[in-house]
Amino acid sequence: MKILYIITGLGVGGAERQVLDLAERFHRQGHEVKICYLTGSALLRPQSSDIELIALDFEKSISGVIGGLFKLRGLIKDFAPDVVHANMVHANLVSRIIRPFCSIKKLVNTAHSTNEGGKVKMLAYRLTHSLADVTTNVTHEAVRVFEQKKACPVGEMLAIPNGVDTERFKPDPVARAALRSSEGLDEQDELILAVGRLVEAKDYQNLLHAFSILSESRPKAKLWIVGDGPQNQFLADLSGSLGLDHAVKFLGVRSDVDKIYNAADLYVLSSAWEGFGLVVAESMATEKLVVATDCGGVKEVVGGLGFLVPAKDSQRLAQSMCAALDLAPSEKNRMTSSARSRIIDHYSIHKIVEIWAGVYT
Repeated sequence: MKILYIITGLGVGGAERQVLDLAERFHRQGHEVKICYLTGSALLRPQSSDIELIALDFEKSISGVIGGLFKLRGLIKDFAPDVVHANMVHANLVSRIIRPFCSIKKLVNTAHSTNEGGKVKMLAYRLTHSLADVTTNVTHEAVRVFEQKKACPVGEMLAIPNGVDTERFKPDPVARAALRSSEGLDEQDELILAVGRLVEAKDYQNLLHAFSILSESRPKAKLWIVGDGPQNQFLADLSGSLGLDHAVKFLGVRSDVDKIYNAADLYVLSSAWEGFGLVVAESMATEKLVVATDCGGVKEVVGGLGFLVPAKDSQRLAQSMCAALDLAPSEKNRMTSSARSRIIDHYSIHKIVEIWAGVYT
């Protein structure tokens, strides 16, 4: 089977990593796989050099868009994929627009959030819905929101979750000890971790305010933020203005995030909106306690095995972070081991690839 993945960009994010994971898994099964992206630089790349990565070079101009469409049309004609699987709003809409101008045997579209744009984009989704053979989102809640916004007819969007590599994301005491030692942390230091792009949706402003409240009573608490993005300087300035520079580290983009999860005592998601929250599932697979905002489909992922708080409420977020850190060891172990079992049972990448194989064929 030939599979062509289309994605808006290949920055460091959950949707991007999921597409690469799916491409790698299907390639290992013997399928011919290519990935193309509309715009930007490829900050993430497939491990296998046999998976061709193609930049379509869409630019923010009429001629740039037309040029990108012609390039995509030529790619589809030459490759003749059995399945074209587009991901994220711009790639989804582009794949639909181009379908009348070239032969696509099966077109699958996946949204990755409850919030993929305003009324214009939701209208565009609705008007072009019939051009895709299968439309999916990453949680049942995200599907419900799309139906509510009339981006798709009720009952015609499937919920297919993201998958986690539970062989990579797993407890590793050796990695924990090594990383904490190299960073000068002792066992009394309470390390709180957040991973994700530094963008509005992740609401790190909320997290920094919550950490400021928490650190007043927990002087040994530390906060690491992994990721990069347009809010980098704004958040660094905010950390300084809150007097947190001694306790907060911005680690940028890291390839060893599985080890960083292990080094942490608590994982926090402070997002204003989400689709799935892949980082939550990865931290749960690593047997980390989770405190997350109740946004999008995060509640479905956590499944009662973590702390949920309202979005944009720094006081409640700080309180739940303290409560999680204060859990008795026996209760903490029960929650974290059950959390890993939940991810293995429901969100293992092996299971999700099987679901996609059924969709593709």
